[in-house]
Amino acid sequence: MISPEIKKKIIRIVNVFETGTPEGRYEQVTILPDGRNGSRQITYGRSQTTEQGNLRNLVERYVQLQGTYADEFRAFLPKIGVTPLVDNKAFKDLLRNSAKEDPLMRQAQDETFEVLYYQPAHHFFESERFTLPLSMLVIYDSYIHSGSIPPFLRSRYPERTPLRGGDEKAWIRAYTKTRQHWLATHKRRVLHPTVYRTECFLNEMDKDNWGLEKTVLAHGVKVE
Repeated sequence: MISPEIKKKIIRIVNVFETGTPEGRYEQVTILPDGRNGSRQITYGRSQTTEQGNLRNLVERYVQLQGTYADEFRAFLPKIGVTPLVDNKAFKDLLRNSAKEDPLMRQAQDETFEVLYYQPAHHFFESERFTLPLSMLVIYDSYIHSGSIPPFLRSRYPERTPLRGGDEKAWIRAYTKTRQHWLATHKRRVLHPTVYRTECFLNEMDKDNWGLEKTVLAHGVKVE
């Protein structure tokens, strides 16, 4: 059972990983060479959704909410994820300004990250019969950062999930170590430094902070 307080803490930790603050920087626009075939793309918002991923979904949600900048965004909708906008200053300014000035953009982001990332992660957590808050943190971070719990990573270690008779802590530790090695050796070098995420989780496991009752040091930021 993940309480509302623990859920909030999990989200705040992942916000630190994504934008450096527990609250998340809703207006943050980052350009990274982590798109298809190493292409540059926009990553945006509190938990940094991508131009080639779910950014269009987020903007559509904002337009449906009839935000202040809905009309300006409407012109860009057919292009998001189709035509690269990574060098389009007007679009990037629109992303920043809407998050700074319109609470509906922050609402659209919260709803998008809830529906497209947290809920699928929680479904995996419950369906595979995990119970511990640190397990949920590891799973949610994987959905935010890698889109899922990739099956090809799961195939690289023998541990089984609790649903299949395995030990929860052993599976989570094995998955975290496997993911860390994958990130550290990935052909996209931009992923190599992101092992701070898995290092954080392994440190919390070593501290026996499976319930997340203790303060978590997330990439140098303390999250209570």
